[in-house]
Amino acid sequence: MAASTPSEYIEHHLTFFTKPVGDGSFWSINVDTMVVSLVLGVLGVGFMWLVTRKATSGVPSKTQAFVELLLDFVNSQVKGIYHGDSKLVAPVALTVGFWVLLMNAMDFLPVDIMSWFYEHVLHLHNWRPVPTADINTTFALSLTVFALMIIFGIKAKGLGGWSKELFVAPFGSFFLLWPVNFLFQMVEFISKPLSHSLRLYGNMYAGEIIFLLLAMLAAAGAGWVPVALFFNVIWALFHILIVALQAYIFMMLTIVYMSMAEEHH
Repeated sequence: MAASTPSEYIEHHLTFFTKPVGDGSFWSINVDTMVVSLVLGVLGVGFMWLVTRKATSGVPSKTQAFVELLLDFVNSQVKGIYHGDSKLVAPVALTVGFWVLLMNAMDFLPVDIMSWFYEHVLHLHNWRPVPTADINTTFALSLTVFALMIIFGIKAKGLGGWSKELFVAPFGSFFLLWPVNFLFQMVEFISKPLSHSLRLYGNMYAGEIIFLLLAMLAAAGAGWVPVALFFNVIWALFHILIVALQAYIFMMLTIVYMSMAEEHH
């Protein structure tokens, strides 16, 4: 992508491949986000399925040992936080955490090399490969967790108990406090998916911007190439921690929210 100005360069790399739905007046679909998310989801589930299929009770392979360590780690996190009787929490946490990790890791693809590949091989002018740098992805994930939280709450307390709690917690059941309790409950309900989604999106979007700025530094002249390469390596190493940490935080918040949904006040 030959951009005449830095703003055009950044705008090019941050533009989604968007297709309108109908006349486009109501909504549109970011095709790149959908395709990459689905492909990574299939690859992640397929990887786990293959490992499970080839698992042995004897000496495990390196891949099987890695997956077993991952499962033990997630199970230990769930047992430390979630004290209900549902067997769905650990699989949901593992699926969400591993999927987010794969989507975050797409940020390690070289910016300009992949841009050239998309344009000249796939003939796609705009294509963003990091689904979690799209706020639609993180909101969809957080709203799914939010729906599970409500389902778990109703299952544990019954529809009547869950509804009653909206008006009697946290300040008590005195009827004059019902509006205040309901307001506090709504603030809590709204803040959970907002913080859950924006934290992941903000970190991945910022990481994408920094990679683009470093690439622009290399384009400033031959003398800047070693400097840009040095800082690219440093940032990539640091970004490994961010990618893994954000996937871990998203997974842990999923467990926490599902556990909180079953707490009785």
